[in-house]
Parts: sequence; structure tokens; C-alpha cells
Amino acid sequence: MTEPNTPAAPMPGDLTPAQRMARLLRVDQAGEYGAVRIYQGQRAVLGNRPGCAELLRHMEEQERHHLQTFNRMVGERRVRPTLLQPLWHLAGFALGAGTALLGEKAAMACTVAVEEVIDQHYADQAAQLDESEADLLRTVEQFRAEEVEHRDIGLAHGAEQAVGYPLLSAAIKTGSRLAIWLSERI
Repeated sequence: MTEPNTPAAPMPGDLTPAQRMARLLRVDQAGEYGAVRIYQGQRAVLGNRPGCAELLRHMEEQERHHLQTFNRMVGERRVRPTLLQPLWHLAGFALGAGTALLGEKAAMACTVAVEEVIDQHYADQAAQLDESEADLLRTVEQFRAEEVEHRDIGLAHGAEQAVGYPLLSAAIKTGSRLAIWLSERI
């Protein structure tokens, strides 16, 4: 019998702390890569529209900074990136360009849907990190705040007014959750 505050013994199939950290960094690096590609796709379609171009550029620059940070961490900790990166290269751009082809509001709906999933994803990660990973925890919390800013930008620019918003949002959220699950593991 274990004492009340004693952690349970690991079970077969449980990840080691190093394996959990590798998954965390792998999925975050993959997600930020995908986010950069989404904004590149949106900018390829909407990049010349006044107002919209600057918003997309701002959000892409923040995502690019997130990606550079996780690229550095993956390298420092010798974590293998996801093997699905070629897929995310194509899928991210296609999602961004495809929603932008539906209009600015659909592009913003894409941003809102993705960022709502990422907000929860980063919140879950922050809850798992302790003081031994204080720098990573601060990074995740900072990036989470910036992702929430992107969500709020999308909402302020008519995301919920996109044609078929509930269906579009649900499909993108489902795809984002699947991408997270796959990127952690592959």
C-alpha cells in the first residue's frame, strides 16, 4: 500500500520523464512549424489586402519565433522531430491557403479554431511541468498567451461570421487534435 502523497509506481507502458519531455518538445516544434505554414498559406492568398496582410504577418512572425525557440530546444536536448514534418509542410500551407480562398473571415475562423486547441494543449503541458523545467514552463506560458492573442485577433476580425463557421471550426479543431496526437508519437 502506498502512502497518500507517494507517487504510484510506474505501470508497464508508462513513459519515462525523458520520453514525456521528448514528446512535449516534438509536438510543440511540429505545431509551431504547422502554424508558420498556415500563415504562409493565408498570406499567399490574402497577403495584399490592406489590414489583413499586416495582421497575418504579425501572427506569422510570432509563430516563427516560437518555431525557432522549439527548434533550438529540440537540438539542445537531442530530440528527434516528428517524421510527419513533410506532411505538416503541405497540410499547413493547404489549410491556410484553402481557408483564405474562402475569404478573410474563414481564414480568421481557421486561426481561432487552431488557437483554441493550442491554448488547451499548452495549458495541459504547463500543468505537467514543475520547477525542474521552469524555463520551459515560462516559454510555454508566454507562447500560450500569444496564441490566445491570435485567437482574439481572429474573433475581432469576424471569424464567427464565416460561412459554415461551426462546421469549419469543428473540422479544423478535430484535425489539429489529430495532428497533436500523431506528432507526439511519430
